[in-house]
Amino acid sequence: MSASIPQSIDALCKEHGIDRELVIEAMKEAVRAAARKQFKSGEEIQVEWSQESGLELFASKVVVEEVTNPGKELAVDEARELAGDEVEIGDELQLPMPMEEMGRIAAQTAKQILFQKVRDAVRANVYEQYIDKVGDLVNGYVKRFERGDIVVDIGNVEAVLSRSQQSRGEQWGQGERIRVVINDVSKDAKGPQVEVSRTSPELLRRLFEMEVPEIYDETVVIKSAVREPGERAKIAVSSNERDVDPVGACVGMKGSRVQAIIRELRGEKIDIIEWSDEPSVFAANALSPAKVNQVRITDIERRQMEVIVNEDQLSLAIGKRGQNVRLATKLVGWNIDIRSEDEIKREVAEQMGALIASGGAVPLDALEGVTASVTATLAEHNINDIDTLAATSVDDLTEILDTSLDEAQSILFAALAVIAARDASKQGNQADAAGAATTFVEEAADLGEPAQVEQHAASEELDPTIDPGEVEPSNEMTNEGYDEAVRGGTPLRAEADILAKDSADPVALTEVEPMTADELLLQGARRDLRPDTITPAPDITSSQAAAVEISGAAVDDARPEVEEESTFSPVADLGGEASAPEAPAASSDVSENAEESATGTSAVDREKPTDASGSAE
Repeated sequence: MSASIPQSIDALCKEHGIDRELVIEAMKEAVRAAARKQFKSGEEIQVEWSQESGLELFASKVVVEEVTNPGKELAVDEARELAGDEVEIGDELQLPMPMEEMGRIAAQTAKQILFQKVRDAVRANVYEQYIDKVGDLVNGYVKRFERGDIVVDIGNVEAVLSRSQQSRGEQWGQGERIRVVINDVSKDAKGPQVEVSRTSPELLRRLFEMEVPEIYDETVVIKSAVREPGERAKIAVSSNERDVDPVGACVGMKGSRVQAIIRELRGEKIDIIEWSDEPSVFAANALSPAKVNQVRITDIERRQMEVIVNEDQLSLAIGKRGQNVRLATKLVGWNIDIRSEDEIKREVAEQMGALIASGGAVPLDALEGVTASVTATLAEHNINDIDTLAATSVDDLTEILDTSLDEAQSILFAALAVIAARDASKQGNQADAAGAATTFVEEAADLGEPAQVEQHAASEELDPTIDPGEVEPSNEMTNEGYDEAVRGGTPLRAEADILAKDSADPVALTEVEPMTADELLLQGARRDLRPDTITPAPDITSSQAAAVEISGAAVDDARPEVEEESTFSPVADLGGEASAPEAPAASSDVSENAEESATGTSAVDREKPTDASGSAE
């Protein structure tokens, strides 16, 4: 036997990592098949192996008295000649066969069979070694390229990274190190045995396990992960401990942990989502970075839900080419329909308007914001219909429902919308009924903060029954008082009352104290004096400036100085027109003595007007 055969067997076992006995059995099977092809005698051929003698070939025959099958039987006389007299009928003899008679064709056949057997053994060994590692992250290097596929050496086996499992935008060079996840292991003789991937969500999971110790020790658990390779990924995490923030643990200090993963994935964006067992909460989180207003589960069996967002968040929630909502749908496992708040409000308003116009009664739970629990709470306080609800005050409704003022106002305005539509329906115009509900609900939804709601409710228009020419101004009436009288209201309070209460706005226009008879005489004497020629001092208010025009003296010089605006509206000459635009007045010192006050002479009388743009009111 050649001494190189045992050495070749040992080298083959070491190279492919297979058992030595498997190689020997494969070699024996190859020689047996070659011998059968060579001799074609139908004999039962056996091959034996020993470390000293190597391979030996035998023909197995049974000792019989009369031979009927020469290939498998041997006559007893012939058997005793070969093996001795102790041979009995029925014994099985192993007769040596000459290996030298096997030619080149037989040797080639044995070689092919041997290689096939070794390949099968290697594949079986690889399968057993890697079948339990599917989904694991392995390191390798790019060995070569084959028609778009990348052959990756991951140790003792060559794995294939097919084109479909390569992330878009990634470029690799020969010999470059690469991280892949084992995607599939096959036992079949055809095709690659180990397939790896760079697009699988498992790659994202394993990278987070490597970078985040809390995930490795199972303090933080990855619930689900989805990817659109090379563009965006979403991962949902939860914590098994209260004190550990799952999202913060994955992000790391200043984003160090997640940035390492982004670099490994060649710039792929990653959204880290906090997992929740409530589908509606989970869906709202999954649509990050968009802000969600409301989530409605429309069909539990079909796992369908409707997400409502503001108009400015609609495009962000859907994402580029629907990417954000597509990833969120895969992450949550529910079909998500994104709709805008404005669209929902219009649809609800139209449905309610159509219902009222057709004569149907609108239940409380049909109103926006009124759930089954809210309806039950209202029923406990004898609020069972729309009219009773609309008659309830905002404060009472807030207390009854234990909710915010905004929510209470929203419910009340929804009830008012129904009443408005019903009133229009009673007039026989169904189109107006539907339109009234639609318009009222949309306007009520736009009111916003409580202060805006109150301001809107208190706004008034001019009374068309009052003719402004019929309103006679009085001594106690200011410009605003006159305008208020035109509206049919009452004049404003006096400025003196406001200043007495330390008003923050001393420039507010108010009424003036009634004039005495002497002051009326002085006013008649100075009928031609124009208000725009009055130059108030820096420490004089608008009411004091009006008094200067009337009496010629500053009022209440001891009043604390107040910073005055650049324009003011003095009380007009009562004999002049009802109103006129205000004119800016230059600031100057007003120093009057008792004699000037008694005679009605002031510094204004001694100065010529510098601006004639103002007119008396």
